[in-house]
Amino acid sequence: MTGPGVQSTYECFQSSCVIFKQLSTRDVRVRSRAGFETERRGSHPYIDFRIFHSNSEIEVSVSARNVRRLLSFQRYLRSSRFFRGITVPNSSNILDDDYNGQAKCMLEKVGNWNFDIFLFDRLTNGNSLVSLTFHLFNLHGLIEHFQLDTMKLRRFLVMVQEDYHSQNPYHNAVHAADVTQAMHCYLKEPKLSKSLTPWDVLLSLIAAATHDLDHPGVNQPFLIKTNHYLATLYKNTSVLENHHWRSAVGLLRESGLFAHMSLENRQLMESQIGDLILATDISQQNEYLSMFRSHLDRGDLCLENANHRHFILQMALKCADICNPCRTWELSKQWSEKVTEEFFHQGDIEKKYHLGVSPLCDRQTETIANIQIGFMTYLVEPLFGEWARFSNTRLSQTMLGHLGLNKASWKGVQREQSGSGDDVDPTFEEMDSDILPQEPRLS
Repeated sequence: MTGPGVQSTYECFQSSCVIFKQLSTRDVRVRSRAGFETERRGSHPYIDFRIFHSNSEIEVSVSARNVRRLLSFQRYLRSSRFFRGITVPNSSNILDDDYNGQAKCMLEKVGNWNFDIFLFDRLTNGNSLVSLTFHLFNLHGLIEHFQLDTMKLRRFLVMVQEDYHSQNPYHNAVHAADVTQAMHCYLKEPKLSKSLTPWDVLLSLIAAATHDLDHPGVNQPFLIKTNHYLATLYKNTSVLENHHWRSAVGLLRESGLFAHMSLENRQLMESQIGDLILATDISQQNEYLSMFRSHLDRGDLCLENANHRHFILQMALKCADICNPCRTWELSKQWSEKVTEEFFHQGDIEKKYHLGVSPLCDRQTETIANIQIGFMTYLVEPLFGEWARFSNTRLSQTMLGHLGLNKASWKGVQREQSGSGDDVDPTFEEMDSDILPQEPRLS
């Protein structure tokens, strides 16, 4: 994209940003009109670890419980800070010209696989998800094609960014921005770019930006064994993914971004965004990978077929979600450290409350190297091997190349730590065979 194009994007973005600040930010409760209740900002309780104490140690009034039920995880954190007199930084600050200029330069190369999302997040003062997604909407012509109100678009993106938890080491808005950037790279691949409709691109970018919305920083087994409200609501099935989807739908409705569309189209959009986000459930990896492999073996994928295109977008989002090992070592290593720290933080909580430490979450017995080698071997390599069969391009070979180099690097770290390079985290080896995909076959 040329410089003037990027500049026009930023001028549009900044203009809507200024006007947006003048709008009321009061919380609006949105009721479902599409056959299901949305999971949005105020629809469930935050994780209150005081529940692990005996009743004699703590008493919480019914009214206080009811108030907390009206707040999302992030919303509770912000409100509790407010009532304690702690100032919450304004995430909507406009950057100075120097940083804006550097951010614009980076956006000119937003389609490059070595895009440094950490640097971009610093240059945008922690607004990488808003800045990048707004730019991609403009770059793909979605604002004009769908006649989107830029103020509503910005409001939606700001709400999305704010409902990610900045205190999470990994599942935060920067991860969402990274996945959205990766999704953009996949949308540019020749097989997809010549077949996808604006509708497909719109769904893909929204799903990527919201795929981990309001993630609590703990996994599904933790929510189940602590009898969390969400686990009960979704019957212990794709708990987090269902929550991310319903939360996204809630924000879409609250923002009114697509209020000018017909109800039928809005309901279709919400449903298809759900299909994309639910596909990121790692426990369903084998099911999706088997279908993908079968299609490739038969050679019957036809991207003129809307259902086939939608399936490929599901696979693309799955790839984008776990593409960290396919980035350069400098970026991949940072992500590996962040996700492991989040695992270990959960393990620390489980130890503290005698819950039984979840697999991969014990900092005393696990190492980053072992976890990453197992993750790459059993989950990342099979998925990206099949993606390369579907789209055998320079990008696919670049990703597989980085994956191989990064795995070798972690094996080097492993050898230094244990004196052996043959260990793989037993957690991955002991996973049920229904979850472990077969080795990839490159055509």
